[in-house]
Amino acid sequence: MSEARSRTLISIAGLAALLEAGAPVVLLDVLDEQGAAPTDRARIPGALSVHLASHFSGKPTKTSGKRPLPEIMDLQADARRWGISPGVTVVVYDATGGAQASRAWWTLRWAGFETVRILDGGFAAWKASGRPVSHDHVEAADKAGVVRLTPGHMPTLTAADAAALAREGVLLDARGRAGYVAGHIPGALSAPSSDNLDASGAFKADADLHAGFAALGDQTLGVYCGSGNAAAHAIAALSAAGLAASLYVGSWTAWTTDPTRPAATGPERG
Repeated sequence: MSEARSRTLISIAGLAALLEAGAPVVLLDVLDEQGAAPTDRARIPGALSVHLASHFSGKPTKTSGKRPLPEIMDLQADARRWGISPGVTVVVYDATGGAQASRAWWTLRWAGFETVRILDGGFAAWKASGRPVSHDHVEAADKAGVVRLTPGHMPTLTAADAAALAREGVLLDARGRAGYVAGHIPGALSAPSSDNLDASGAFKADADLHAGFAALGDQTLGVYCGSGNAAAHAIAALSAAGLAASLYVGSWTAWTTDPTRPAATGPERG
């Protein structure tokens, strides 16, 4: 595994080795919203149940989009409740393709916590490997953490930044192609985050990721989607390939709150 990939992802075997060695690990089982799945659903033993809506996002406003950034002190309080401290490895995963886990990964990185990894292949890969699962619902660690978080450690874009980048750099639209065709930021390129996964649902091999991103060259990169989840997944893939990109946090749900902002339709950039 390349250094860039190992700073972003952790394999099933890698996580199992950490757990078997008794290393300090905080496992976060990520859902979009509370109630999106049964609380007694299967999960990796010891994983804590967390939600993007209430734990990794602020309260939406009329202009913020669906998933604005959280207040840093609220995120810090949650992180401490989960047992996160310096020296701990946080592993995030979901059971729905990785976008939710990627947004949790990105948000913790934005808050300055570096040792957070996305479980490559998510819960499906864990289960397929024949490893144990649990139906216990847990929301807090036995011992509170002492992590201190600060905002701004991952680059972000405003609506104006995104519009400019679409003209002068590369702005990727990480939604599915149907969403892009229905309406997108003029100049944005369609780049569905699902294209970065292999048939098993894991991130593609390094060589394949590099090949997919080769056409982007060394231009400044930005990514958006509907509400910032798929875009974070695309940023994780770029990170695993050794590339950096900014996130338009508000994404399409924020862009469309202003009727003066243009929208292109169809398969072309516009």
